[in-house]
Parts: sequence; structure tokens; C-alpha cells
Amino acid sequence: MVESNLNTPVVQNGSNLDATKGESMTLIFSPGKDSVGTLAKALKLFKEHNVNLLHIESRSSDRMSNQYEFFVECAPGGDIEKVIEILKNTMTYCSVVSRNGIHIGEEEDKFIPWFPLRIRDLDKYANQVMSYGAELNADHPGFTDPVYRARRKYLTESAITYRHGEKLPHVNYTEEEVKTWGTVFRELTKLYPTHACKEFNHVFPLLIENCGYGENNIPQLEDISNFLKDSTGFTLRPVCGLLSSRDFLAGLAFRVFHSTQYIRHHSKPLYTPEPDICHELLGHVPLFANPAFAQFSQEIGLASLGAPEDYIKKLATCYWFTVEFGLCRQDGELKAYGAGLLSSIGELEYSLSGKPALKEFDPEVTGNEEYPITEYQPTYFVAESFDDIKEKLIKFAKTIPKKFGVRYNPYTQSVQVLDSKMQLQELANNISSDLQILRYSMNKMD
Repeated sequence: MVESNLNTPVVQNGSNLDATKGESMTLIFSPGKDSVGTLAKALKLFKEHNVNLLHIESRSSDRMSNQYEFFVECAPGGDIEKVIEILKNTMTYCSVVSRNGIHIGEEEDKFIPWFPLRIRDLDKYANQVMSYGAELNADHPGFTDPVYRARRKYLTESAITYRHGEKLPHVNYTEEEVKTWGTVFRELTKLYPTHACKEFNHVFPLLIENCGYGENNIPQLEDISNFLKDSTGFTLRPVCGLLSSRDFLAGLAFRVFHSTQYIRHHSKPLYTPEPDICHELLGHVPLFANPAFAQFSQEIGLASLGAPEDYIKKLATCYWFTVEFGLCRQDGELKAYGAGLLSSIGELEYSLSGKPALKEFDPEVTGNEEYPITEYQPTYFVAESFDDIKEKLIKFAKTIPKKFGVRYNPYTQSVQVLDSKMQLQELANNISSDLQILRYSMNKMD
């Protein structure tokens, strides 16, 4: 049993500006047609109210045709509330987001939790972990081992310094680390043919062939990430510890999986109290190369963007019972597809033993299920297929109270916030064009 790299979200107390102290805030505003001198006036406004700016960017607006909008990141401090009030009264459009969110006024829809808009925005929170990879609890097998702790510290520091666009850190694993990996690899691969889902067993030989998976070699994140990108567009990113649920799910929206690079302690090769390289590469990675599973994972991430905390908890729980501990039916038999199962010899066998309770996956029910994180799950949720749970998740996402939609642009690796008629019209035109291509291709096949 391992603890997921997804954890219960840290809830910020309060819903006013005090919640954003110490955090930057982003304002997106557009002047409409009368844009001459608008940025200069806005900059003067920030100066008058003692608000320092960290980043300024102008771009074509995707909310209003042939107009510009300004993207401004503000440092903490100053009378930002007054600036926002003036911008909302003078601009055609003004949106406010912050790291913890902001609530101005009494209306519920004025609260918008921060979320990344571009893949490089993941740099802003990737190191804001809830528990640090080098800080071990007293009951951790490696707690009293100074050599192991120093090694963990070295590997987590390499993740801390990583930035989007750089080559993923290469790790020269020690002989002892490779031996630990080999023990886990050898025992798990005995079970995969009979216990893992067919999609997993289809991809695993490809990882052996293309990424260096083997009993005597720990694969490198760079090689695996390149393979996944060619397969489904998913990539890996090193992380130094456990992220909050909101941050971890946001990465999935960009088809990015945050992966650790350190390995469990050699004294207990078949046990780990937290995600490690065995859990990530043996449990998670193979199915990210499957298009249907990759799409389902991204849908969870997209649903989380801008969602209230109570829905983040529901989505995180759905993730737990699918991506981490999901079972599915194939050819009349139960098979495992969750990474927590596929990286745990004991729980993989237990989950298919007939002893635990089984329920059909339903986000409305699954999202409210309680679960332990330090023992085998008493209940598992069963999927009919990856497409089935994806459609159920999309339907559930429609119930999340948000005043906007989101759409991922794979060409720019960015998220488009859909909150204007012009954007929806453009989306409709794109869908119409895709349908024409579909009809043309079907006619050619006929």
C-alpha cells in the first residue's frame, strides 16, 4: 500500500483579501475599443495605490474580437482591492485570480481560485509541497539511515531546481537502489499477466523495448516522458514531495504527471509509505500511454481548474478510486488498472481476492467515499471501461459550480477560459470544421 502523490487539500480559512497575503495575484483586463493609452493609465493606477508588478503582458483578446487584453501579475501589498474596484468599473472586462483565490463583494461568482493557464505556470507551484521528500517521519524505514536521507535530499533538490522546458534530471542510481528496484520489478511482473488490465499489459513490453525498463535498470524520466509524449501527449515532471490535491490535479489538465525520482529504503523493498520511483514508473506510467486512459486523467484535471474546495475533494477522491486504486471488468473477469495496486504486490492480490467490497464507479457516490491511506482499501470501485468512466466524469464535471468553461489547446499547451460569446462561437466553428473532416474521411472510406 502506498500513499498517493495526491493528498487531501489544504483549506485556506476565510474568503477575503487577507487569504492572499504573501501571494501574487493576477489581473486580466480589457479596455474594449478605446485602448489607446489604457496600459499607461493602468500602470499609473497601480503606482498610485502602491501595487508592485511582477509581470506585464499584452495579447489579443479571445473574448472580444479585434481587441487587446492585459495580463498583469501583482506582488503582495498595496491597496490592490481599490485597484480592482476601479478596473471593474472602467474596463470592459476584468478577471481576478490569485494563488489562494480572492473574494470581492458578496456575490459567490466573484470568487475564483487560481489555476495555471499555461504549462509553464506549473513552475509557480511545483515546489510548494505538503510534505518534503527529504523529511521522513519517525516510522519511515529510512529514518535512521543517514546515507539514505542524504541521497533523498540530493534527489529532491534536483527536482526543486527544475523548470519547464529543461531536460529532465538524469539520475545515476546506485547499485543498492537498482537492486531494490529489481526486487520490486521481478515480483510485480509475475502478477501483471493475470492481474493487470489488458491495456497495461499491451504497453508494458513497449516500455521494456523503448525506455529501458528491466530488472537490472531503473529507467530515466526523460526517456519515459519522450515515449509518453509520442503516445498520448503526456509528459513527466520531477517533484520533490506530495502536492496538494488542487495542484496535482491541475498538472493533469496539461497532461503532466508529477513524478518522484527517489526510491524506497532497501530494508523493505516491498513496502513504501509514500510514492517513489517504483510506484510512479511501474504503477502509473504504462497507462498514460493509453489514449482513453490519458483522456480520462486529463478530464479530471480540467474539471479541477477553478473548482471550489469541496469539489476538489470529490475529484481527488474519484482520482483515488480510479487512477490509484481502480478495478475494471474485462472478458468477465476483474482486472486492476490503478497505480496503487499495480505497484503493490500484496494489495494487487488482495484487491482481486473476492474479500473487499466492490461498487460500480459513479462520481456522485465515489466522490463522497471515505478511504484509508495506510492500509488496504475496504472498498474498490469497478469501471466498465476507460471511456465509460470518462463520460461519467465529464457529466459530473458539469455539476461543478463555475461561471466559465475551460478548453485545453494542445498546440500552445495552454488552457483557454471560456466566458464570452465570441469564444463559444469560435469553438463552434472549430467543431464544425472537424465534423466536415470527419464526414469527408468517412465518405472516402465508404
